[in-house]
Amino acid sequence: MGSVSCNGIKINNLYHEYVAGKPILKGINVDIQQPGIIAIIGPSGTGKSTLLKCINRLNDPSGGEILFEGADLTKLQGQALRRQRRHIGMVFQEYNLVERLTVIENVLSGRLGYMNAWDAWRRNYTKTDLEKAFELLEFVGLQDFSNQRADSLSGGQRQRVGIARAVMQDPYILLADEPTSSLDPKTAVEIMELMESLAEKKQIPVLVNIHDVNLAKRFATRIIGMCNGNVHYDGSPEGITEDDLKVIYGGESWLN
Repeated sequence: MGSVSCNGIKINNLYHEYVAGKPILKGINVDIQQPGIIAIIGPSGTGKSTLLKCINRLNDPSGGEILFEGADLTKLQGQALRRQRRHIGMVFQEYNLVERLTVIENVLSGRLGYMNAWDAWRRNYTKTDLEKAFELLEFVGLQDFSNQRADSLSGGQRQRVGIARAVMQDPYILLADEPTSSLDPKTAVEIMELMESLAEKKQIPVLVNIHDVNLAKRFATRIIGMCNGNVHYDGSPEGITEDDLKVIYGGESWLN
């Protein structure tokens, strides 16, 4: 599993609104040029998931720029957008697997963005793709589950499949939307360890939306704290204070 050079992503004055006049993102400015885990923390409804969805264009931003690989993602359409999106891996909170397919078939689907329509429809994967998929299954600890259906797996195992599928894309950046929220504490740590290892091996940024502040501090090289659609804190895990957390989450009773 080779490394990918980190060319980064730069977000300038990003706005998004679902309802006119009520922006969820209110001019986000974030520059990510270094590999490692970047944890995005903040209360529900503050725009964390919306930010990730704007980056990979599951949502169309209302304004601003997302500069990635020499292009502004907010301006791309059609084939040009598809070419860029295949380098943006996504790990979902609810796994987003095809439940009736096997583990290896789900992982291989990460290559569909590189295939022509005929080969994709026939699932005509190359020998190199097959070798890489089995290598990734071994890396995430599921080498003995390749032919099991996805719906037979535990939550932690499904999340591992989702991570392997995202890495099959050869992403230059990996986005993870609350990947540990449905997991028990032990499994949540294992998933964060896995993504930390991937960030190191692939030398790419991994943006993780996460509710658990302690997990964020433990694994992230950088924390972005959002509240009310803005970035309140952007810096090291060591630098964030209780006062910052009170502003980000509101009040202090939850700290006790």
